[in-house]
Amino acid sequence: MLIFFALLSLCASVVNGGIGYGYSSISAPIAVLVLINRIINPAYVLLEAFLNTIMLLLSGKKNVLGTIRRTTPIIFAIIPGVIIGSIILSLVAPLIVRFIVYAALLPLVLLQTAGFRRPIKRETTAGVPLGLGVGVLYSLTTISGPPIALFLNNQGMKMDEFKASISQIRIVESYTTCFSYFLLGLFTVPSLQLFTVIFPPVLVGLPIGMYIARRLTMETFRRLSMGFNGLIVGFGLSQTLIALLFVTPQFAYAVWGAIILLDAFLLYRYFTERSSKRKLVGVVAAEALHPDSATDPDSKKS
Repeated sequence: MLIFFALLSLCASVVNGGIGYGYSSISAPIAVLVLINRIINPAYVLLEAFLNTIMLLLSGKKNVLGTIRRTTPIIFAIIPGVIIGSIILSLVAPLIVRFIVYAALLPLVLLQTAGFRRPIKRETTAGVPLGLGVGVLYSLTTISGPPIALFLNNQGMKMDEFKASISQIRIVESYTTCFSYFLLGLFTVPSLQLFTVIFPPVLVGLPIGMYIARRLTMETFRRLSMGFNGLIVGFGLSQTLIALLFVTPQFAYAVWGAIILLDAFLLYRYFTERSSKRKLVGVVAAEALHPDSATDPDSKKS
């Protein structure tokens, strides 16, 4: 079991290093098949606190200082959002909120995967309701990565700025949750033991993910991050359908399968069009260097 959690942590940290988030989204749904949430959640929240701190430090001082003014409205609005969400939690079934969120996010994420973006001009003003909503959402459902990534991606941030921004926002979430868990006495010996197993692979996986991401163009990075978002949201929607609407697992996973196929088609179309454009640019460049080769038949013989 120790090897299982170590490998799971390694894979999840590679993704997190590549796109700046996604560790718990990948590993938590698999981890609960082996251990109970009461052990997993504290270990993962503690890990994400360290993970987000490491990601922020690796982002570099320049990227942090360059984005702090853009993320400050979101960060400050998260705290009251968490309080409001905690109150709502006692009144509204979280499953209903989760379903509404997934259903609303899915078409937006797929549009982003397809390349559609409409940047918000008043970003600072929009950051306040975003932070408030993310705080409410996180306290109700523990979901935060997809909506934050959707907003930052839509604003056209550079790759390093994107990672620095999402790390700043998620640090507030993770540290606040760690403090709450500490007050509630949820950091037990089994949770801390699990933490010692999943933390070392992160030190290996993060650099690997960041190395892979640096070899991608900005637009490819955006498409892949939104494609990954689609997988997360689709899986969450399928699980919510089972719990809330009591549909059969076969139907729910068929829905997720359809989302995966659509997601894969959008990414395939992007990479196909990108390949065609690169070939076209290569042909144009070759003709520019040898303008006579396209019209002189003897040039082909030589």
